[in-house]
Amino acid sequence: MSGKVVKVSGPLVVATGLKDANMSDVVRVGPQRLIGEILTMKGDSASIQVYEETSGLGPGAVVETTGAPMSVELGPGMIEGIYDGIQRPLEKIVEKVGACITRGVEVPALDQEKKWEFTATAAVGDKVTGGDIIGTVPETPVVLHKIMVPPTLSGTIKSIQSGSFNVRETVAVLTTDDGKDVPLTMSQKWPVRVGRPYKHKYPPKRPLCSGQRIIDTMFPIAKGGTAAVPGPFGSGKTVVQHQLAKWSDVDIVIYIGCGERGNEMTDVLREFPELKDPRTGESLMKRTVLIANTSDMPVAAREASVYTGITIAEYFRDMGYDVAVIADSTSRWAEALREM
Repeated sequence: MSGKVVKVSGPLVVATGLKDANMSDVVRVGPQRLIGEILTMKGDSASIQVYEETSGLGPGAVVETTGAPMSVELGPGMIEGIYDGIQRPLEKIVEKVGACITRGVEVPALDQEKKWEFTATAAVGDKVTGGDIIGTVPETPVVLHKIMVPPTLSGTIKSIQSGSFNVRETVAVLTTDDGKDVPLTMSQKWPVRVGRPYKHKYPPKRPLCSGQRIIDTMFPIAKGGTAAVPGPFGSGKTVVQHQLAKWSDVDIVIYIGCGERGNEMTDVLREFPELKDPRTGESLMKRTVLIANTSDMPVAAREASVYTGITIAEYFRDMGYDVAVIADSTSRWAEALREM
């Protein structure tokens, strides 16, 4: 389904002819297929926030809806990944178009061709529900990626096989409670603005051993809790975060550079691969996902970057791992929310 642009005001685009679209649907705008998201609907008119620079876009340009909300692709291949705020893989984009990223570039978040060794842990006839583990993939020397039944599905395993597969190939078939056969792959999609479901929320009782004695003594943090590191420019906030990422007793680190200066983000991208993981002796990147959404990127993508990071973190939490989400900085995320 497509509509036409009637107004452009910075990242905000108004289009008509989209009466069958839904709020929060992702759309492609104009000849360059810029990525955007529907904010509000009024009749057949939609207000769209565009995640990319809109210069050169004018009335009459075509808007196509994808029919799906802003989602991330979850599966093997995310660890060691460097993404932008809407989960576009920056390294793959550089390989495709060079260091100056062109607008409207479309690259899948997970490598579609790479084969992963899938070992089935569920058996034919097993009754499973959302979040149950059906198999494992050794994603890095440090992280065993657990392949789970998507949260919305439940039923009986009809067939399952171990072997070498890419993220698009069927590894199991699930017969749902109403008799339908659903193929299961190693990847799943999840909308970023919807929290992944859980049965029971435990109160944060256990301490997080941060590895920094001054923090553990004066400002203890609980596992499952939150903490803020306030301070002026150059006071060492980012260094504290690097230390927490390296020494905290967590299994996975999700580092979100949300509105950081480009040079600061470059330092992070250079330093993280060089940081040695004290647990394993491997590079810290072997259990890290980086989301680089610098301050020169559109404000709409900055606002989405924290949701993207949290959704990836919730996915690893569902596997039973302890995950540290480090967002640098939340004040710049608040700026983005205000501008929105």
